[in-house]
Amino acid sequence: MTDWFSEAQSLFEYTQSLRRDFHMHPELGFQEFRTAGIVARELTALGLEVTTGVGGTGVTALIEGAKPGPVVLLRADMDALPITEETGAPYASQTPGIMHACGHDAHTAILLTVARLLLAHRNELAGTVKLVFQPAEEGMGGAEKMIADGVLENPKVDYALALHVWNEKPIGWFGVSDGPSMAGGEIFKVKVIGKGGHGAAPHLAVDPILAAAQVVNALQGIVARNVSPLETAVVSVCTIHGGETFNVIPPAVEMTGTIRTFEPAVRSKVLERFEQTVRAVTEGLGCRAEVEVKRLTPAVINDNGIARRVQETARALFPQETLDTRNYITMGSEDMAYILEKVPGCFIFIGSANPAKGLDAAHHHPKFNIDEAALPRGAALLAASAAALLHTAS
Repeated sequence: MTDWFSEAQSLFEYTQSLRRDFHMHPELGFQEFRTAGIVARELTALGLEVTTGVGGTGVTALIEGAKPGPVVLLRADMDALPITEETGAPYASQTPGIMHACGHDAHTAILLTVARLLLAHRNELAGTVKLVFQPAEEGMGGAEKMIADGVLENPKVDYALALHVWNEKPIGWFGVSDGPSMAGGEIFKVKVIGKGGHGAAPHLAVDPILAAAQVVNALQGIVARNVSPLETAVVSVCTIHGGETFNVIPPAVEMTGTIRTFEPAVRSKVLERFEQTVRAVTEGLGCRAEVEVKRLTPAVINDNGIARRVQETARALFPQETLDTRNYITMGSEDMAYILEKVPGCFIFIGSANPAKGLDAAHHHPKFNIDEAALPRGAALLAASAAALLHTAS
């Protein structure tokens, strides 16, 4: 039996050097030119035929097994975030205002390592592995653009796998859920329009700040009173902007935020109540509202059968470590959901925090960093799971 973890550990320096290089040179969505260039270079050096420019800056390549069989897509995201890094790491971002604060640098390095692992076992594989390096996961539609460019065709993809290093959990933890794994997300923008005036004469104005404040409070009642306690939803107002100076009531206030749900019926109810609530509250205070809601992603739903194969693989690889199956879901969103809407597959979480080393800052935090011991764990599990789906020869 292949010892995937030992083989991944033997490639640790390769994986780590790539991850740190990507971390030092982060690029925002659809601007991952340097990252994509390194990915293409590494895959070409392995003798693979590489396709670039997929979905903008995406990169793909195929590993064909010795025998015919299904096609398994393995996906890693490449983009960084508009955040100023505060880790103080020797490999910290060298690009002001941009950092890998979510772990996509690790995902890209892991998938390049998986390419090496699977190539070493190409003669044992019955089927094809499609390696997909995706741009613009962070709310910019990268997965949709790659799908539009035909990433699920030629050859047609049968299964799909992806992973995420996860700083909510420590090294040695794995999360592979049956069914729902990550929430679907919406982005909303609300403009509350009133009538500006002097702060000393509020009776002559129609105050949109007061209306906006009441809207924020009222929105919290949607989940509390319209969603069953046995179901899940989140409505969060995350920005609010209005006014320029201390003594002027502004004519308008803008708010943005996010809505997260799993079930389509819950999503429909929350969206309906959201617009009703915003309009009723603002109109009741003499204002009016402009409401814009944009879908970010659907929910990430794992195929139960494939999730069980990945769970079996994880137990065999890491019998002494923690595997969380039915108990772990998150309200975070991921555009891998668009691929899993069309192809059965599984999204895998790899614990990456180490509080003893100070490596436990949350995702999207300026001090986010991972314990790099997660790298070979992720590479081993992703490679072994792909091989299992391709009916690895005994």
